[in-house]
Order: sequence, then structure tokens, then C-alpha cells
Amino acid sequence: MNKIALRNGFRDGIPIGLGYLAASFSVGIACQSNGLSAFQGFLLSLLNNASAGEYAGLTVMADDGSYMEMLVMTLVSNARYLLMSCVLSQRFSQNTPFYHRLLIGYDITDESFSAVVSRPGSIQPAYFYGMMAVMMPSWAMGTAAGVAVGNLLPPSAVSAFSVALYGMFISSFIPPARREKPVAFCVIAGFAASYLMSVLPCFAQLSSGMRIILLTVGISALAAAVFPLQDEQGGVEGAA
Repeated sequence: MNKIALRNGFRDGIPIGLGYLAASFSVGIACQSNGLSAFQGFLLSLLNNASAGEYAGLTVMADDGSYMEMLVMTLVSNARYLLMSCVLSQRFSQNTPFYHRLLIGYDITDESFSAVVSRPGSIQPAYFYGMMAVMMPSWAMGTAAGVAVGNLLPPSAVSAFSVALYGMFISSFIPPARREKPVAFCVIAGFAASYLMSVLPCFAQLSSGMRIILLTVGISALAAAVFPLQDEQGGVEGAA
């Protein structure tokens, strides 16, 4: 275990964990409204680090849905992590053991993915474990706190807690977008395409997870065509 990589991951995970601590508060309130205790909410978030997936599962619970409905809902809500896993698998050394890949795949989130892909070179498993050591307990403890407080806070305060996560996510891609044209292109195209998909009738009925998958694949293919990489011999190698 590389201690320097572990320490760097822990350092980079602190701002993510602080954002999770605030953002998961609203998840805890949703758990409380479904009759879950603080410990159950803590366990739910510890085993499922995905806000969309948790909300989907809680929605099925509130409607007394079946296990199959919950399986399909969470699968669709979290399907974008399959794409993120494929990308991250290329950032680790080919000699990385399978059990490291399996453990890391357990806690891939939008924010941890952004933190990893914004770093140059290959990534050591210890770096990701450092982030996980902060992210996982922060998300779980924030959920437990939300259950404990329940509906005592006004809706405006709950909304303010949720905004913290979006601000943290934006801060992860704005700096590289200012330095690199391909990243800026993907960000602008992503915002524009996301808005269009939310208003066009043929896409508006899709779930948010499915729209994210379509946007990721489409914009990645477009970026690969507009900004192809050059290999060492000067030929076109792949996407930017």
C-alpha cells in the first residue's frame, strides 16, 4: 500500500466528504418519511453510495413496490456507473489485481470519478481507498443525521443542503475545462444537450439515468471525432 497515494486520496476526499455530509441530509429525511430508523438509514447509505439509486429505492418502498421493481429502478438509475467503471479500468495499471478493481468499483460515484479522471497518469488503488475512507462514512453519517432530525428543518434549508453537492461537482471540472479545449467542449455540449433532452418530448420521458447514459456515449463519440489523439507515430489513436 502506497502511503503517499493513500494520503493524497484522503486529502482529495475531504471536500467530497464534506459535500456528502450536507447533501445526504435530504436522503435521511426521505428515509425518515419512509419509516426507517437512523441506523437503517446509515446502513442504507453505507451499502449504496448513490443518491439517485437511494431515492429510486425509497420511491419503490413508499409505493409498496416489488423487489423486481426496485431492482429495475436502481439498475436504470445507476447504469451510468457502468460507463464510469469502463473508463476507470483504463486508468489503473494492467497488473492491478482483480480484488482491487472489485473493491474500487463498489464506491464509484460522480465525484470520485471526476477526481480520478482529472489526475494525470495512472492511478494507484491506494489513492481511491483514501477517498473512500472519507466519502463512505460521510455519506452514511449525513443520512443518519437527516433521519434523526426528520422534518424539523424547513424545506428551504433542506434544499440548501442539496445544492452543496452540485457546487462541489461543478468545481471538479471547471479548472480542467479552463485549461483544455476538449474538456471545455464536452462541458458546454453536455449542458446544451442535457437541456434539449429535458424539453424534447422524445427524450423527456426517459429517466435521468438513461439520459445521462445517452449523453455520455453521444458526447464522447463526438469529442473523439472532433479532438482525436495522435499516437507516437503521428497517426490517429483515439478519443480526446
